[in-house]
Amino acid sequence: MSWHVTEEDVRAYARGELAPPALWSADAHLAVCADCRALLAEASEPAALDAGWERLDAELDAPRRGVFEALLVRLGAADHTARLLAATPVLRRSWLLATGLVLMLTVLAVHVIHAPVLFLALAPLAPLASVALSYRPALDPTYEMAVVAPLHGFKLLMIRTVAALGTGLALNGLATLALPGYGLLALAWLLPALALTAAALALSARLGPLLAPALVGGGWLALVAWAAYTHAGATPVPFTPAGQSAAAAVTALAAVLLYQARDHFDARPYGGLPERGGG
Repeated sequence: MSWHVTEEDVRAYARGELAPPALWSADAHLAVCADCRALLAEASEPAALDAGWERLDAELDAPRRGVFEALLVRLGAADHTARLLAATPVLRRSWLLATGLVLMLTVLAVHVIHAPVLFLALAPLAPLASVALSYRPALDPTYEMAVVAPLHGFKLLMIRTVAALGTGLALNGLATLALPGYGLLALAWLLPALALTAAALALSARLGPLLAPALVGGGWLALVAWAAYTHAGATPVPFTPAGQSAAAAVTALAAVLLYQARDHFDARPYGGLPERGGG
């Protein structure tokens, strides 16, 4: 051989960085030159080793997807959206078990004292608490990720709300199945639950993610207690057709107010919910 591929070109060839026409010459020469092939083998080993370590580091550093997160990704959700949904604090096993236990005990109490108003009064608070606790940094392992997520603040708020609200409503629905004897009355918690959650979110822009749900929940319990006291022996007003219509109206009004206040959520960290009151 009157010439050989230079060591520099061999290393560039091993890295895949050699451009034509030098690449074509190197291909033709390596096919017939054992010495250059040996040099290429020596040059390729460090490059392959470095590439292998890079792939290994990337695999080790990549967060592990749970079953729910993997399902969301398969359904077309973006990686960051699936991660934020899967990490919603109220989707944790401890919260689900605690909520399920409370609902089960409530259902058992209803069967003992034959007072469906107890379940109807407490059931709407579960979705309300689920949404309220979805925005607490102390409970959320992805707090920093949520702050820097490439999402409109209002959209982030809605993503977390849908996850938390859907979970709360599902648990309530399962508990309702244990009260077949009360017919449609056993479903009278649904509209109040939506109304309480929507009202709390609308007020959160001004009052914060703790004070707003606390006031809404406290007001609801006071209303139910007053209605049960003034209508002893009868279905309390919030669970009558008139009360259900009022709950639907409150839900619609709160949704409108929440949408109108959507810009407030972009001015706040963590999905738009302020930590304390204020504009």
